[in-house]
Amino acid sequence: MSDPLLFNPRTYDPAHFDPETRRLLRATVDWFEARGKRKLIEDYRTRAWLGDFIAFSAKEGLFATFLTPAPAAGVVEPDQRWYTARIAALNEIFGFYGLDYWYAWQVTILGLGPVWQSDNAAARSRAAELLSEGEVFAFGLSEKTHGADIYSTDMLLEPSTDGSGGFRATGSKYYIGNGNAAGLVSVFGRRTDVEGPDGYVFFAADSRHEAYHLVQNVVDSSKYVSEFRLVDYPVRAEDVLHTGRAAFDAALNTVNVGKFNLCTASIGICEHAMYEAVTHAQGRILYGRPVTAFPHVRRELTDAYVRLVGMKLFSDRAVDYFRSAGPDDRRYLLFNPMTKMKVTTEGEKVIDLMWDVIAAKGFEKDTYFANAAVEIRGLPKLEGTVHVNLALILKFMRNHLLAPAEYAPVPTRLDAADDAFLFAQGPARGLGSVRFHDWRPAYDAYATVPNVGRFREQADALCEFVLTAAPDEEQSRDLDLLLAVGQLFALVVHGQLILEQARLTGLDEDVLDELFGVLVRDFSAHAVELHGKESATEAQQEWALAAVRRPVGDTERTARVWDRVESLAGAYEMAP
Repeated sequence: MSDPLLFNPRTYDPAHFDPETRRLLRATVDWFEARGKRKLIEDYRTRAWLGDFIAFSAKEGLFATFLTPAPAAGVVEPDQRWYTARIAALNEIFGFYGLDYWYAWQVTILGLGPVWQSDNAAARSRAAELLSEGEVFAFGLSEKTHGADIYSTDMLLEPSTDGSGGFRATGSKYYIGNGNAAGLVSVFGRRTDVEGPDGYVFFAADSRHEAYHLVQNVVDSSKYVSEFRLVDYPVRAEDVLHTGRAAFDAALNTVNVGKFNLCTASIGICEHAMYEAVTHAQGRILYGRPVTAFPHVRRELTDAYVRLVGMKLFSDRAVDYFRSAGPDDRRYLLFNPMTKMKVTTEGEKVIDLMWDVIAAKGFEKDTYFANAAVEIRGLPKLEGTVHVNLALILKFMRNHLLAPAEYAPVPTRLDAADDAFLFAQGPARGLGSVRFHDWRPAYDAYATVPNVGRFREQADALCEFVLTAAPDEEQSRDLDLLLAVGQLFALVVHGQLILEQARLTGLDEDVLDELFGVLVRDFSAHAVELHGKESATEAQQEWALAAVRRPVGDTERTARVWDRVESLAGAYEMAP
């Protein structure tokens, strides 16, 4: 039996998309399935460059169709648009088959960000042409010494002396995906003749130019995460994408677009691994019984399953806010780091729970799981660490919990529209002014579900914490304490969007109840962590212990959810 909540290549039919999107998604699945599991694992183990995958993408026009905004595509290619819902669907497929494939696609998205935000029509036209030719792209932001600290970039641009408006660029970039093969690399640097933010420049470089020197792949992987150096690289006026503060904003806004993709890649990894794990556990006989007969195994696999469902519900609903964003609705700025931080760390928990069940099997060289166990660790650490994104999430806590604003309801957004605002986000500041709709109605709609009601008690308690025991000015400099508070707030937001999506999709209430039982436990664990912080005040310690709750147990409900998990055994296995 196929579970409708999980991606299964055997039954996958993205009928909710337009015909060309359906064709391309299905063609991608079929390409991977035709290659087979042995080839998939062999390429991963031998760190083979993804040339055949890039050739497939070029032949099908995959990247060009999915990553060319409508204004850049013109009327010649009506299926080309930047359409977040289908981008998310492709992320999930790539994650399902291997993060190396997703990574080549992800850094292409990042490399395109500064181009599609640019007023440079020639550069946009060039990028569209390169996409149509099957080229990949790269995002030259990070540096070996400074990381992604763009205030301290050592990529220096010396103005040309011929009055052409160009530059000569010299400097290194580090941790740059696709830097070995990109037709266009968006590179961030600063002018030598202008101080401060007015001196920033984003420009387009070509990895095949003689002044572009590829140093190394800094990881031992099929992902080509390059170090490269420009030496007196000629930057023509037509290569300049942004200057001054606009270059700074383009860097941050590009990451806003790109880091959203990590959540659905994590989901795809977990789905493939879950099919393997449940199938193995069901077929493994221990002491005369299947491993799945043991109560602790059932609990771990059930927890993994409902966490994975929660990841999918949150991410699907976040897509709607991304697509409906505009100058007066920037709620995506909270939901985006949530997908990056919360969903990807949930993915780690899902893999860990399954790994505890299958144990040594998770190391075997002929399993997808062995790859998944390694790759799932990377996603929380890309496009900003968990701590960076938690700190960002905290900026929205007071407005979200205590100062709701009125917004028109946001529907499910699967329409074939171009998400133009993502490349017109404007200045990357003003987070304190972002307002949100009231989070309570999403919880009220499921007030009769026992564990939703129990978790709502904890969410209300967090509001009381913000009003009566919030960190003072001195504590606000203690990031260790603040991050514990951030985890509590993130759970409330996580639950909110899960409930909104459950309402829109008619999710089985048994699954929802079981999932919120897990969230109740998580909230309690983070409250205990806050209680133990050295700098926590007596009032904060008392609040933390008072916020601890026990989930509402129901053996019959848990048994029904287990039946769903057990049905995954044998539901999918990749052809050899």
